[in-house]
Amino acid sequence: MNTHALRLRPYQDLKAELDSWAQTQAIEAACVLTCVGSLCQAVLRYADQPEGTVLQGKFEIVSLTGTLSRHGSHYHIAIADSNGRCYGGHLLMGCHVYTTAEILLVVLPNHRFLRQLDPQTGYDELVIHVL
Repeated sequence: MNTHALRLRPYQDLKAELDSWAQTQAIEAACVLTCVGSLCQAVLRYADQPEGTVLQGKFEIVSLTGTLSRHGSHYHIAIADSNGRCYGGHLLMGCHVYTTAEILLVVLPNHRFLRQLDPQTGYDELVIHVL
C-alpha cells in the first residue's frame, strides 16, 4: 500500500478534487483513510432518496470514507453543524471546502476498481479485480 496526503483549499469541490486526483494520477484502486476539515456548502444524497439535498452553512467534516479510481468513485460523508447536529449521506458534487480539507488516501497497487451497472440495484457498483 502507498499513502498520499492532500490538502484542499477554500471553495474547492471535495468530490471533484478527489476524482480529479484519481484521474491525474492514473489511480486504479484507492480508499480514503481519513479526512478532517470544513465545508461551507454540502450536497448529500440521503439514504433511499433519488436526488441530492443542498445544505448551506459552516460544517465540520466528521468523517469521509470511500473508494476511488480513475474508473469511478463512491464516497460517504458525515458533517456536523455549529450546534453539533450531524448529517450524513452520499457525497455529491458541490461540497465546497470552507477553510481546509486534510485527506489521507491509501493506494492499493495490486487492485483495480471498476464501476458497472448492477441490474439488481440500478447503480454503478464496485467491481474488484486483483492484479
